Amino acid sequence: MSNEDEASRLTKLKQTAASSVAEIGSLSVNDKNEIWFAELSEMWPGQAFTIQVKQVLFHEKSKYQDVLVFESFEYGNVLVLDGVIQCTDRDEFSYQEMITHLPLCSLRRQARKVLVIGGGDGGVLREITRHEHVETIEICELDEMVPRVAKEFFPKMAAGFDDPRVKCHFMDGFKFLAEVEPGTYDAIIVDSSDPVGPAASLFQKPFFDLVHRALSDEGVVCTQAESIWLHLDIIRELHSLCLEVFQGGTVSYAYCTIPTYPSGQIGFMMSTKAGKVDFSDPKQALSDESSALLRYYSPEIHRASFLLPRFAKDALNL
Repeated sequence: MSNEDEASRLTKLKQTAASSVAEIGSLSVNDKNEIWFAELSEMWPGQAFTIQVKQVLFHEKSKYQDVLVFESFEYGNVLVLDGVIQCTDRDEFSYQEMITHLPLCSLRRQARKVLVIGGGDGGVLREITRHEHVETIEICELDEMVPRVAKEFFPKMAAGFDDPRVKCHFMDGFKFLAEVEPGTYDAIIVDSSDPVGPAASLFQKPFFDLVHRALSDEGVVCTQAESIWLHLDIIRELHSLCLEVFQGGTVSYAYCTIPTYPSGQIGFMMSTKAGKVDFSDPKQALSDESSALLRYYSPEIHRASFLLPRFAKDALNL
């Protein structure tokens, strides 16, 4: 490359970077003219995960939130909502597989009807479709822009929307559950963002009261439940709340590792009103064909995910 061509390339790079940074506050340019995304939030003060940006693919404000998609050098495409990473091509499978197969494989009887609250990227839907015995899959997503963006930029995740068993509802999950007949679902998976903004109500008692009402007698709910390294107070409150709502049932916390979530770890709170249930014991198995497609979940990982380090176990009084 000639010096003139190199100079032209750097000029274009600077112009692109300046334009992106001016529009998107979470982006910045360093002295090498590299564009970097920084995940800043009150949920993890004093620290930020940063990823180098190759190019911005999409940025708009929906009715509910800021939606950003960029291509990174190391993690493929990245979906960001209100400045917080939701998924990346490289590591999404760990979260999607665990939040789905932990509850579905823990049931005493195979799930026939499953509801997803949130999960607009389609990853949880994709994992549910691997369970051949599931007859009906419903998803209630607040923001219609998220599935639209996922289908364009994350087709491997959004493939779940193509399954004929899937029915979409675009509305507030709280309002949706209020209209559901009691005992409708064998499993409810709450794939929510953090408990700020649009998802705040999904971490409160009125929501879990409706979830309890919507579950069948032996049904299970699994909800995104934050990081033991950053959010023990939130996890402790959520654990106590679920114990109150699911009195006489079982409430447990499990976790998985995922590098692009704050602290590299995310958890799941599982609850049932069906008496004492050992969630750490996988009672249902996927077909050999479906199991071969998994990259994180296994029966061994299922059992191990409930083994918490001592500081977390003590904090939750387990």
